[in-house]
Amino acid sequence: MTRVLTNPQPVPAASFDVQRVRADFPILGISVHGKPLIYFDNGATTQKPQAVLDAIQRYYESENANVHRGVHWLSQAATRGYEEARETVRAFINAPEACEIIFTRGTTEGINLVAHSLELSGLKPGDEIIVSEMEHHSNIVPWQLACQRTGAVLKVIPINDAGELQLDAFTKLLNDKTKLVSVVHISNSLGTINPVGEMIRLTRNRARNALVLIDGAQSVAHHPVDVQTLDCDFFAFSGHKLYGPTGIGVLFGKRAVLERMPPYQAGGDMIETVAFTGTTFAPLPNKFEAGTPHIAGAIGLAAAINYVQSVGFDTIVPHERQLLAYAADRIGSVSGVRLIGTAKDKADVVSFVVENPPLGTYDLGLALDREGIAIRTGHHCCMPVMNRLNVSSTARVSLAMYNTRSEIDRLVAVLTAHIGEQKARLATRHTQSKATGTSIASLQFAPQTADTIETAAAELLSDFELFDDAQGKLQYLEDLGANLPELPESLKTDATRVHGCMSIVHLVARGMPTEPGRIEFLADSDASTVRGLVGMMQRLFSGQDARAVLAFDLDAFLKRLGIDKIVTTRRRIGLDGLIKKIREQCARLTSKD
Repeated sequence: MTRVLTNPQPVPAASFDVQRVRADFPILGISVHGKPLIYFDNGATTQKPQAVLDAIQRYYESENANVHRGVHWLSQAATRGYEEARETVRAFINAPEACEIIFTRGTTEGINLVAHSLELSGLKPGDEIIVSEMEHHSNIVPWQLACQRTGAVLKVIPINDAGELQLDAFTKLLNDKTKLVSVVHISNSLGTINPVGEMIRLTRNRARNALVLIDGAQSVAHHPVDVQTLDCDFFAFSGHKLYGPTGIGVLFGKRAVLERMPPYQAGGDMIETVAFTGTTFAPLPNKFEAGTPHIAGAIGLAAAINYVQSVGFDTIVPHERQLLAYAADRIGSVSGVRLIGTAKDKADVVSFVVENPPLGTYDLGLALDREGIAIRTGHHCCMPVMNRLNVSSTARVSLAMYNTRSEIDRLVAVLTAHIGEQKARLATRHTQSKATGTSIASLQFAPQTADTIETAAAELLSDFELFDDAQGKLQYLEDLGANLPELPESLKTDATRVHGCMSIVHLVARGMPTEPGRIEFLADSDASTVRGLVGMMQRLFSGQDARAVLAFDLDAFLKRLGIDKIVTTRRRIGLDGLIKKIREQCARLTSKD
C-alpha cells in the first residue's frame, strides 16, 4: 500500500544520486546572466525531466489525434495513451477506481469544479464551509463566491505564530451546518504540513454530512499520498508541480459523491444524449471532462509520475528532508534574516524576510536573479497568511529532489553580500533624509522638472537610450530611486499605502497650494527598483496640470521605455496601484474646477 503523507525524520540517503537525477533535467544545465542556473522556485512549478519532454514530443509526432471519438488508428492510440495516463494517476494516489480521476487544468480548476457543482447541487443560506487561514487564494475565492451566491457562510481555521493550524479552534467550528472542509495539505507559502488525516477524522465525527477536499498541489511531488487511507472526498493537484506539464491537473473524487454532483462545464464528450427537449450526461469521468482534453498533458503527467516512482520516494523524502533542515539552518543564520513559518512539521519551503536592514523582497529576488538564482518573492497568493504574520511579502526558497547543498551555500553567500551592500547604501540614504518633515504640511514635495509632461517624457527617453542593455537601464532606475527623499515613517500609514505583491509603496499627493489644478506628490517603497519607478513618475507628473496627467498615455510611454523588459509585471510590484492613486487625485482636482 502507498504510504500516507507523514513527516519523516531525516535519515541517510546514501542511495540517492542527486547528480544522476540532475542529469535528467536539461534546463538545469543552462546559464542565467552568465551564471549557472540555481532553481529554488519549485513551489511555483518544477522543472521537467527528459522523460516527460520525450513523452510529449512522441505523442505529437506519432499519436496526435482527438480521443474517444474516432475509429481510426491515431484516435485509438491517443485514447489508449490518455486512459492509460488516468490509470497511472489512479495507482499513484491509490484511488479505488479510474473513473474517480478527473483530468482538469490544475488544482485551481479542480477546486472551482467542486465549488461550482456543490453550489448547483444545493448549498443554501446558513450552510457553512470551512477553510484555513493559510490557504492559497484558489482555495478561498471560489468558496467566497459560492457563499455570496447561496447565502452560505465561510468559516476560517486560525493559525498560530509558527504557521500551524489550531486544531482546537477547528474542532469548535465543526457542527451539523458544516457542508465542506477544504484545506491545504502543505502550505505553499510556509511549508507547514497540516494533519489532514486527523482533520478528516474529526470532521467525520463532528460533522457527519460534511465533505472534505484536500489541496494537494504541494504534497504529491514530495511524499506518497494515499487517498483511501486519508478518506478524503476530494483531492486536487497540478501536474506542473509534479515535474509534469503545465495545463494539466487532477481532481480525485469519491464515485458516490461525483455521481451526485451536476457537471461543471458542458460540451462535447460529457454528454450521453442531446436533444432540444433535454440532455443526459455521460458517466464518470467523462461527465466532468467537457471538450477536447489536454491529451499531451495527461500523457506527460503519466511520464512524470513514472519518473518520480523510478527515483523512488524512499530516497526522495530523506534527501529533501536533509536539504530542508540544511537550508533553514543556513538561511536562518544570516544576519538580519527572520524565518517566516516555523511549524514543527514542515516540507521543502523556507520563507524569510530581511529586517536588519529592512529590505524589500522584490529587491532580494532581483539581486539573486542577477547571480542566476531563482527564488519566489511576494505574497505567494496567500494574502491572509501575510496579514496574519504581519509581513507584506516573503522571499521563498522551495526545494525539489534535484537541489543540492552547494546551491544553498551559493544562495546564502549572495544573500549575505547583498544585505551588506544594502546596509551601507541605506545608511547613506537615511543620513540624507533626516531633515525630511513629519507632516504633509511640512513636506518638501518633488518639484516640476519640465514645462510639460511630454518634455519630461522626452528627457527620460533620452536618458534610457544611453544604455544598451537591461542591466544598465535597471541600474539607472535604482540610481533614480537612491536620490529620492525618504517618506517619514509617520506618514507610512494604511491611508497612504499602495498595495503591491512584491513591494510596499506609500504615496502622499495633493493639489499644489499655489496652483490647485496642479498635482504634487511624494512616494516611497521598500524596493530600490520600485523607488526608481517612483522617481520616474515624479519626473513625469509632479507639478504638472492634473488634466494633462489624466490625458497622458502612460502605457504607451512605458512600452517605449521598455520597462516590461527590465522589471516584472507592473501589477505585481505596486506601480499600477501608484498610477491609479495619482490619477484618482488628479480626477478629484479636476472635479473641483
